[in-house]
Amino acid sequence: MNQDVSRVSVEIGGNEISFETGKLAKQASGAVVVTQGETMVLATATAGNARDVDFLPLTVDVEERMYAAGKIPGSFFKREGRAGEKGTLTARMIDRPIRPLFPKGWRRETQLVAIPMSVDHVHPYDILAMNGASAALMVSDIPFPTPVGAVRIGQDAEGGFVVNPDEEWLAESPLDLVVAGTEDAILMVEAGAQEASEAEILDALDIAHGEIRKLCAAQRELQEQAGKPKAEVDVPQLDEAVLEKIRSQFGEELDRATQVEDKLERQEATKAVEAEALEALAGDPADPEHGERRAAAQLAFDKLEKDVIRRRIAVDKKRPDGRAADEIRQIAIEVGVAPRTHGSALFTRGQTQAFSVVALGTTREEMRLDTLGLETAKRYFHHYNFPPFSVGEAGFMRGPKRRDIGHGALAERALVPLVPSQEDFPYTIRVVSDILESNGSSSMASVCGSSLSLMQAGVPIERPVAGIAMGLIKEGDDYIVLSDIAGVEDHLGDMDFKVAGTEKGITALQMDIKISGVTFDILRDALAQAKEGRTFILGKMAEVISEPASELSPYAPRITSIQIDPEKIGMVIGKGGETIRALSEEYEAQIDMQDDGTVLIYAASGAQGDALVERIRGMTKEVEVGDEFPSAKVVKTTTFGAFVELAKGTDGLLHISNISPGRRAESVEDVLNRGDEVSVRVVEVDRERGRIGLRLADDPDVEGKSADELAAVGTGDKGGGGGRPRGGRDRGRSRDGGRDGGRDRPPRSEHARDHR
Repeated sequence: MNQDVSRVSVEIGGNEISFETGKLAKQASGAVVVTQGETMVLATATAGNARDVDFLPLTVDVEERMYAAGKIPGSFFKREGRAGEKGTLTARMIDRPIRPLFPKGWRRETQLVAIPMSVDHVHPYDILAMNGASAALMVSDIPFPTPVGAVRIGQDAEGGFVVNPDEEWLAESPLDLVVAGTEDAILMVEAGAQEASEAEILDALDIAHGEIRKLCAAQRELQEQAGKPKAEVDVPQLDEAVLEKIRSQFGEELDRATQVEDKLERQEATKAVEAEALEALAGDPADPEHGERRAAAQLAFDKLEKDVIRRRIAVDKKRPDGRAADEIRQIAIEVGVAPRTHGSALFTRGQTQAFSVVALGTTREEMRLDTLGLETAKRYFHHYNFPPFSVGEAGFMRGPKRRDIGHGALAERALVPLVPSQEDFPYTIRVVSDILESNGSSSMASVCGSSLSLMQAGVPIERPVAGIAMGLIKEGDDYIVLSDIAGVEDHLGDMDFKVAGTEKGITALQMDIKISGVTFDILRDALAQAKEGRTFILGKMAEVISEPASELSPYAPRITSIQIDPEKIGMVIGKGGETIRALSEEYEAQIDMQDDGTVLIYAASGAQGDALVERIRGMTKEVEVGDEFPSAKVVKTTTFGAFVELAKGTDGLLHISNISPGRRAESVEDVLNRGDEVSVRVVEVDRERGRIGLRLADDPDVEGKSADELAAVGTGDKGGGGGRPRGGRDRGRSRDGGRDGGRDRPPRSEHARDHR
């Protein structure tokens, strides 16, 4: 190995994860290749020029290369475009635990890039990308203070936890929990679960943190071998004298302004105090030191505002809007808001409002996924939109942002365990949540809105799902866990803990922690308080709608699922697809055939769908003695009778002796010709010999007789003859229903021999 290449490895969950640097992408500030099995991810960290901004200029990109899985992109241009949902969600999981750890004052343009180079469909690349990004920062000259490790926890059928489970195994796991953190604390959690208990989540977090410590130790070892000296960072210093001036002159006014209950009014009041304070302390704009003094005053004012709000919440136990710590804002719910949609709901909680709408479609409208993963399609998906007017702002609307994609995926994950299977509800389901107003916890409002709109649409979800966002303010030894946090509590708080679930357990979890002092006792308190809040919200939802509607909207498509004998599939399709096309045109419907004999019928109206179902059932049912066919067509005449088509691919024989009741016809053509329609009844079915015997429905010998009596008629002196089903594999016929494909002709009756 090249002397410049450094490599360390660590065993996590019984599998080796290796970190290697010094071989690839050496012009980046830091570059690490992370490998597990045959999955490889290149992660780079690069710092550019300093920017004159008051925020951290950090971007994270995950670039999925389809070659990693031996695929060619499915787009028209056959190359990768903008990041897909999986890449975007992975980028967010990299960003969320890392961003809070950067030192204050770091203003150089910083970019983290993760590129999966090889994907074995056993070891998911997202966990490797998260660890690789941290490792790249550790070996770079970027002043990142501590490594971040990440693991995934799954659960087996017995309830045991599995660390970094295989991708295929994970698809059947009732728990998918991604955890990131440092040696000292958990920083980020992203989870989907099938109604997990709070105790199970805490146990899984504890196991995850033990593995995270090992990953952090490996990254520190790599840094010792190949790390660069860290760049200096100019941390802005707070001028205590300026802070005291603002506190003494504007403290009381700021305290009053930050207690205004209405969000927009509170913002306006706070901005007015801020403008007054900055003007007073910055002095004359013409003064050369005006900019420097204004910057110092701005830093001091921001510090004072944060201290005032946090201390009032954590120490005085008084929230900005006056609520108790576990109090939920006022809730208003309305369903059926948009009458022409398939289902809709308006969920308002305080000053956060979500409008959720359901659209139902056929299985052909499911979402096709062109990704590096094993999953290729989704029939249930949720989209979240956050327009700028929802917070009283004007801005560009150029498609979903990363936050929109992340919040949509969270709400989708919350409902997936309760969505009916395709067998029980053969529809593609799309839910869209438009946030019309926002003051914190909009993603959880979209979970509630989605659940309500699905029930109003008649989607048979097992149970309703509700979501709540929990917060934390910690000042020294004083702390308070907050239920249903508002925007200011999220912005200035130490934790954003979103919990969604049913009355039975948790279905989705997302947690971001900004400090290292969050203990498992605090997390236990937060989960318990979240359960109480979730139960309260579910009760409010049940007051409006407690179970799915019994009928779909009249504007929703009708999809019916029926099962036929797989051997009859060819009969429904017809030669070259002519039969299925004709049925689709006649009933203005769409027919999807599956290999197991499942037939999905999509019709614009229930009446058309029901009629088509009966038609297909009639075509594919086994013919029984006593069945009557009022408009059967003569498809062939012979010297001994007429073959009559009972269904596509199935003929019966109307013997010459039965063509004209009461007298013997000299010739079949004297009475019937090809193309004529007759009303016939089945009097004989011999499945072993492939015979179906017919009589005219108005024949006195068959009128009013039972099936047993008809069977006796069929085996009497005037036997029905030798008609046979066409199209079945066991009948010696071709799959396309051709009449002449059999190897054996029907046995000739005595009359046929006499006529010959």
